[in-house]
Amino acid sequence: MGLLRRAEPAGYEDFVASRDREIVRFGALLTGDGRLGEDLAQEGLIAAYRSWHRLSVPDGRPEAYVRQVMVRTAMRARRRRWRGEVPTEELPDASRRGFADQSDLSVQVLASLRRLPADQRVVLVLRFWADASEAEVAQTLGVAVGTVKSRTSRALAALRASGLFVGSSKETS
Repeated sequence: MGLLRRAEPAGYEDFVASRDREIVRFGALLTGDGRLGEDLAQEGLIAAYRSWHRLSVPDGRPEAYVRQVMVRTAMRARRRRWRGEVPTEELPDASRRGFADQSDLSVQVLASLRRLPADQRVVLVLRFWADASEAEVAQTLGVAVGTVKSRTSRALAALRASGLFVGSSKETS
């Protein structure tokens, strides 16, 4: 009985095909790691699949739902001690290139993001990659706008200290 497969919900496959790359990129930025980003994207897409009956309506906003699930999952993951990694003697082939492998700058950005605490990394990704306002980020994370501002400030200061930003938009005279 458990082997019978239901048909894909109408529109779900098209949604995944058209937005998968951007969703995975969002996950990679949230986690600071391409492979963890793929896992995070999968979590969000599974949640969307389960709720597709609500999301497939004209004003359902499935991508916003997927991103919300991903942000919450990323924030929960930072609180866990064990991340599920199991060391092995043989590493699998890394034959597929992710978006982070496409340029030196993206590698540097991901490495710098990876060094940030998860709460600061999530705020930066939502503010500057997802182009969300401070109020939207605060609502998404369930924190005050002031918290978003302070996390953003600390994260940008850490990125500047890491040497990622060569110059500043606020030049001194």
